[in-house]
Amino acid sequence: MKVTLLQNARIYTGDDCHPWAEALAIVDGKVVAWDQDAFGWADAPGAIQQDLDGALVVPGMTDAHLHLMWYALSLQMLDLRDLSKAQLLARLGDRAAQTPSEIWVQGRGWDQNLWPDAQLPTAVDLDRVAPHCPVLLIAKNAHAAVANSAALHLAGIVGKVPDPEHGRFGRKADGSPDGMLFERAIDRVRAVIPEPTLPQIVDALRGAQKHLLAMGLTGIHDVDAGPAFAAFQALHHEDALLVRVVKYIQLEALDAAITMGLRSGFGDAWLRFGGLKLFADGALGARTAALLAPYEGDPDNVGVLTLEPEQLQDIAARATKSGIAMAIHAIGDRASHMILDVLESLPPAAVALRHRIEHLQLLAPSDISRLVASDVVASMQPVHATHDWQMADRYWGARTASAYPWRTLLQAGVPLAFGSDAPIESFNPLTGLYAAVTRRHEVDGTPGPAGWHPEQRLSLEQALHAYTQGAAYAAGVESTVGKLAPGFWADLVVLDRDIFRLPPEALLEAQVLRTMVAGDWRFSRGE
Repeated sequence: MKVTLLQNARIYTGDDCHPWAEALAIVDGKVVAWDQDAFGWADAPGAIQQDLDGALVVPGMTDAHLHLMWYALSLQMLDLRDLSKAQLLARLGDRAAQTPSEIWVQGRGWDQNLWPDAQLPTAVDLDRVAPHCPVLLIAKNAHAAVANSAALHLAGIVGKVPDPEHGRFGRKADGSPDGMLFERAIDRVRAVIPEPTLPQIVDALRGAQKHLLAMGLTGIHDVDAGPAFAAFQALHHEDALLVRVVKYIQLEALDAAITMGLRSGFGDAWLRFGGLKLFADGALGARTAALLAPYEGDPDNVGVLTLEPEQLQDIAARATKSGIAMAIHAIGDRASHMILDVLESLPPAAVALRHRIEHLQLLAPSDISRLVASDVVASMQPVHATHDWQMADRYWGARTASAYPWRTLLQAGVPLAFGSDAPIESFNPLTGLYAAVTRRHEVDGTPGPAGWHPEQRLSLEQALHAYTQGAAYAAGVESTVGKLAPGFWADLVVLDRDIFRLPPEALLEAQVLRTMVAGDWRFSRGE
């Protein structure tokens, strides 16, 4: 029996009946008592007493939507976030000059909306600095990409090639591809890029966990495709998982999951099967999010449904009949409306699964009550609002009154689970908390002191709930994860300042001192 007594701390437990404590007793990885009852464990054989010197302790946070394999592998890619077009091309040129012609150069994070002309890049741009090796650069929103001529040639994207289903190629005046790839068109290039091996992915994930712990994350809901699930299982077999993982699979794996009888909730406290991740539409930045009314200034564009209603209906029926919950990407209001239509058509047992709508960035006001009735979890990423508000104003206009409507959803009774969508955004949950409580950009404070649509701001307690108990509820583990209460796993974070007693800006300055998972310190700053 391993006994640890944490004392002399200001502990936010997250428990409504006992929200604050000064001491916790932890036995074999779980909290067994708090405050005076905790001190009763001080004389237990081998008990370790640790004085936290008055520091603030909060429950360990869970990122409810990220792509950890993508993040881990992307650490080797070009980071193009926040670069001008000239800077992007310079960085690409430097890498290409050091890369053999048969090796791919990949990058991520570019955003044309930051450029003065907001003009999308083309293969011609890339060819000027990288004419020999194949290049694929993924946009920040991950729903668009640009490839150079060498990559297009390898993928067979030449001449009058037709658009793929649920995707399209950017085109020159003569109709030939210009290098831009939208939605499923990106897959045509990805298909010819050599895949990393499973050992390479395992090693990448092993190292990436340390970054999560340093940010105060003790759990993740991973939505990557391909071999990520196998890689997490390999780490679990080695007893090398340092954070709790809820894993979602993508559509290509559904038939295999059904054949094996894999049901949502299968697994243990470290690795658990969450369900099926689907895509119903595109993204705001690429103007492919599916809308009920056209984009502002673009009367012929209502975005793209990446699944037709009949397809989603069939998939949902097959998945839910087998006990598999769905997590469905929907950014535009037409996409979420379609999802609710499908959910309402399912039998009660199918609806009772913990279904989620991922992102839910624009919502028709009349659909809020339908979310409540369908018991859908709103899996949202606060930093999307504070980073994309200008695009939302430009493309959605007055409709932004119901965009990223966190407070409206919470007040209506819709469960919130917060995440980051990393590596599209940083997975630092403190940045996410700041976005949720201020609706302001963390770097320049835009759009101003009150924030963007300030009526949707949350309190710190509400935002933290979405990163802890809300994420736990989405995964069906709310009885063991998300609080620091007796019977719950001792997953916790020690911060260097009291974010509850300071202005919101303290969230941006705060640092994680230590992170504990299952009663063991997994990260300590300076070690």
